Amino acid sequence: MRLFFVVVLVAMLGLWVSAFAQGEATVLFLMINPGARQGGMGEAGVALANDVNAAYWNPGGLAFQYENPETDSKGEATLMHVNWLPQFNLGDMYYDYAAGRYYIQDVGMVALSLQYINYGEQIHTDDQQNELGRFNSNEVAVTASYAVKVKENIGLGVNLKYIYSSLSPVQVSAEQGKGIGTSFAVDLGVLYKPGFAKNLRLGANLSNVGPKVTYIDKDQADPLPTNLRLGLAYHLINSEYNRLTLVYDVNRLLVHRDSTTTDPLFKAMFYSAWTDGGFRKFTHSIGMEYWYSDLIALRAGFFYEDPDYGGRKFYTFGGGLRYSIFGFDFSYIYGSVEDNPLSDTMRFSLSVRF
Repeated sequence: MRLFFVVVLVAMLGLWVSAFAQGEATVLFLMINPGARQGGMGEAGVALANDVNAAYWNPGGLAFQYENPETDSKGEATLMHVNWLPQFNLGDMYYDYAAGRYYIQDVGMVALSLQYINYGEQIHTDDQQNELGRFNSNEVAVTASYAVKVKENIGLGVNLKYIYSSLSPVQVSAEQGKGIGTSFAVDLGVLYKPGFAKNLRLGANLSNVGPKVTYIDKDQADPLPTNLRLGLAYHLINSEYNRLTLVYDVNRLLVHRDSTTTDPLFKAMFYSAWTDGGFRKFTHSIGMEYWYSDLIALRAGFFYEDPDYGGRKFYTFGGGLRYSIFGFDFSYIYGSVEDNPLSDTMRFSLSVRF
């Protein structure tokens, strides 16, 4: 009895994360970056974490989002939807993200977010390709966030997330279980505003630190996609009616697998993941955002990955509108490689502040 769709799903999602990640980690949907705003800037945002999407990009940025009661909103919520890998014309494969934050007096900023990916309907067959049934495959992560300023220019944030992966809710055989796994993870983020450079922001986020996911065989459990993200944001122009910001992020997946085993979490994080490929396994995101009078935004960016470690390379474009407490953002990916499965991916986000 075969469940061939599992291989197909992992391979398709791995096109986004990189060839390195395909064989070394699971629940790769955690690496799909939410937020149409950040998506328009080359997938960068760890140091420009000044909206509710900071719950994903850098929870430390949540600490600075309610400083002036006269101008800042205690709460904000957002929704995002994207049809995933549009080049494959899979109408029932999509990714959704929702998040909300709220400031509690004498406590700090708290947030709740949800990531969900639907792989669509799958066909369950036996070894002779006889159809045995149909079912849906999906994965979801629910994240609770907390952030506080430890100094006037340093914000710290932590996420605690629960992960549920349902690739195959049917029994594989009498001896084996279903293709369902669960886990939990912790994210740690920091945002720093240097006193020596008032227009500079520095950010770091270590995400998806947690135990492996077991689907059927505990001895073959797969690690989470533990990831280190570092970046900066610099306000080139910061006047009353015009703001122009440069952002730059680097990412490094901290997972290591040899031909037979996967290294333990902390060994991979602090040693073995760095011995394979070195700095060539960093991905690079650079982008710019222009705002006119807090009403209209234009964005552009570029994403690069070494050809020997995935080879993703694409341009991004986007824009945004703000009216009263409402916001709308969109982004578009233009793949620079022929038949790039990410080409024509469009994100749409709605937000409201209260």
